[in-house]
Amino acid sequence: MGIYIIRVPDIGEGIAEVEIAAWHVKEGDTVAEDQVIADIMTDKASVEVPCHMHGKVLQLGGKVGDVLAVGAELVRLEVEGEGNLKEGASPLPPVGEGGDGGAAPAGAAKVSAPAASPHPNPPPKGEGAAAPAPSAALGASKKSAAAPARAAAPHATRKEGERPLAAPSVRQRALDMGIELRLVAGSGPAGRILHEDLDAFAARGGAPAPGGSIYVERHGEEDIPVIGLRRKIAQKMQESKRRIPHFSYVEEVDVTELEALRARLNKLHGATRGKLTLLPFLVRAMVVALRDFPQINARFDDDAGVVTRYEAVHLGVATQTDGGLMVPVLRHAEGMDLWACAAGIVRIAEGARTGKAPREELSGSTITLTSLGPLGGVVSTPVINHPEVAIVGVNRIVERPMIREGQVVARQLMNLSSSFDHRVVDGMDAARFIQAVRSLLEAPALLFIE
Repeated sequence: MGIYIIRVPDIGEGIAEVEIAAWHVKEGDTVAEDQVIADIMTDKASVEVPCHMHGKVLQLGGKVGDVLAVGAELVRLEVEGEGNLKEGASPLPPVGEGGDGGAAPAGAAKVSAPAASPHPNPPPKGEGAAAPAPSAALGASKKSAAAPARAAAPHATRKEGERPLAAPSVRQRALDMGIELRLVAGSGPAGRILHEDLDAFAARGGAPAPGGSIYVERHGEEDIPVIGLRRKIAQKMQESKRRIPHFSYVEEVDVTELEALRARLNKLHGATRGKLTLLPFLVRAMVVALRDFPQINARFDDDAGVVTRYEAVHLGVATQTDGGLMVPVLRHAEGMDLWACAAGIVRIAEGARTGKAPREELSGSTITLTSLGPLGGVVSTPVINHPEVAIVGVNRIVERPMIREGQVVARQLMNLSSSFDHRVVDGMDAARFIQAVRSLLEAPALLFIE
């Protein structure tokens, strides 16, 4: 028998370190060639790491959330034959001896990790029987992590102050039902309470407590480690706010005519060419306006002191996923008509949400568009996607009274809330750019005139 080391792969693009996003194996498991053993996350994407050969897992190189250098030891296998490391070589150091809080280079932790869900995101509501996400399995509070597995029992109670294990969706549902979670027996791993346990509890007569139950004092706590995509988002936002002197500009836009045109086009061509949302029109308006404001379709390398302006519009589209905010890129938006743009936005957004977006679609944007749809609020102050110099935010459309030619009329109004890098974009230029976008949206025929 021999020892075979699987190391953190070099995935190119200058990546020097990665974060362990999920484990698909645990110590003692037998693995096969090409079996996925772990998910690692770079600044740009999540990558699956396959096993190189058949063997038995001896040690894992870290726990979920650890940052490892490229080339560091990821998994140690026992294999038939000689392997690639002499038998008897020193094992990985135990947790805490790798230095720098788990970010040591050569796999700084020995972890008996539980088998993780293939996806690092928590299960959606209603899927309470799924395996716990790594953040829940490895990063719950000390009280929760130490809670022993317990057999299901009707109306089981816990000690005062002992926090029951449950997913956020289960906690919210229990709150809505007026059920004290500490009274519910959990049938999941380590006594975790599932949606089925709430149903069983209610069926046994532990129905919502009579009026006033929502005012019961609550003392629970839960520590959620900031790892995986959430850590990358936090680092990106911190870097953007630290390095870029933001200023925001808000302008009201009358989209009544635009909405009429959109409804007309959807009626004529929706069945054959697809439905149009507001976003393709806004993308088109930005593309046309940027021709006169090249300093806004740019990236600023503040280390080198160089601003690069682009003729191509590679539009970042802020997309909410189960794991957090991602910004897939719609490349060459300037070369797309409305329907191609609409289809492109749907495609890249779906790729980001399902984790199937290729790496080239997760970087290289020159300006970003962000929208919260019907939740867009009245005004927002979006954060620039470093190293870009501008981001355009869309707020919700509301029908409000306006005075037009002396008459009070109902119009559909929307605010554009945008932010700019004041080091390279002057306030006057930012205002003129947004005014140009506004003019195009309020007279939509201009979008198609060259």
